Order: sequence, then C-alpha cells, then structure tokens
Amino acid sequence: MAAGEQQGRDYLQRHRIPELLHRLGALLLYHRPERPREFLIQALERVKAGRQAEGEYPYLMDEANLAAMFELLDVVGQGHITLAQYREALKTLGLSTEDLQFGDDVTITLDVFKEE
Repeated sequence: MAAGEQQGRDYLQRHRIPELLHRLGALLLYHRPERPREFLIQALERVKAGRQAEGEYPYLMDEANLAAMFELLDVVGQGHITLAQYREALKTLGLSTEDLQFGDDVTITLDVFKEE
C-alpha cells in the first residue's frame, strides 16, 4: 500500500469518518425523509451542536427501541447480557466497538446498554 493511501486511511480513522457515514446512512434508511439532502444537513448540524454541548446528538433509536433490542438479546430475562452480545449489537447498529472500556468478564445491564 502506498504511503499516501495509508495516510488517507489513517486520516479517515482518526476522524471516525467511516462511522459517521455509516450512521448517516442508517439514519436515512430509518427515517426515509422526502428531502434526504436537507435531512443530512440537519443531522450534521445536530452532530456539530452535540459536540459543542449545544444540542443533542442525532440518535437512530430512542429508549424504547433500545429496551426492545436489549430484551431480544436478554432472552431468558437475566437483566444483563454478555460483552460478546453487546459487541454484536453495536456492530449491527453500525457503531464502533474499538473504544470499549469493559473487561471480558463484565455483564452489560439495560442501563449501561442505553447509556453507551
């Protein structure tokens, strides 16, 4: 791989551009707005405001959706899921699992699932 190509990949990863684009694509498919370009502009403005602590980050799912997803993962109703289940849920949602700060033996509760 050429040095310029690697620098480009490093740049994209450092600024988490692939995750952002994946999230924007997921938002588009979830909401299916009539005016997708305006929708994307508004979503990016919410991202900017959220990073500046002036607004809320645009979420794909609300708390009810997250609770329902958690219940699907916690089939026997233990009140927690494994870290492996949590990682797979994040991947399914198109979210990065690289920055997880949990040990391998930890269990994830609904509150942690929603917060993270």
